[in-house]
Amino acid sequence: MYEFLWHGRGGQGAFTAARLLGTAFALNKDGNNALAFPSFGPERRGAPIRAFTKLSDKKIGDRSELKKADYVIYLDDTLFDDSAFDELKEGGKIILCTKKIITDKRVVCLDGVTLAEKILKLPITNTVILGAIAAIFDGITLEDLNKAVELSMAPRLVAKNQQIILEAYENVKGAL
Repeated sequence: MYEFLWHGRGGQGAFTAARLLGTAFALNKDGNNALAFPSFGPERRGAPIRAFTKLSDKKIGDRSELKKADYVIYLDDTLFDDSAFDELKEGGKIILCTKKIITDKRVVCLDGVTLAEKILKLPITNTVILGAIAAIFDGITLEDLNKAVELSMAPRLVAKNQQIILEAYENVKGAL
């Protein structure tokens, strides 16, 4: 099983991204299963939230929150600190939307806000992160993500979100 732990703020689309990742994985191959769910306190824009995605080629029975994940994702770098490494399984990766440069090989940095503002005209980085995930996780492809976006988003949002996924993917692949 592959486990993803998402950190974001209300309104950034962390749960939407968690669901899109699950959809993309399920589309990748018959028999793939996905579970995505949120965890948050008072529902308000800007409040810290967590979401989870579990992906497996077997039925997923465990619906509990994750303590450690293969991938820990931060849509907002103000939520990131050294405790992030405590949530990471051995051999795992942290994906961080930030302008900062972090030299730890476990951390993949991407200036998602600049990319989102350029393409979406909004600082919403959830689909940016999906492109970064596709660049480092073999369980999904760009085609899977494009199909998930088509199935899950309003038609007026599809092309821009597919474009941002591609650009994020290329940025991360180019940096590896």
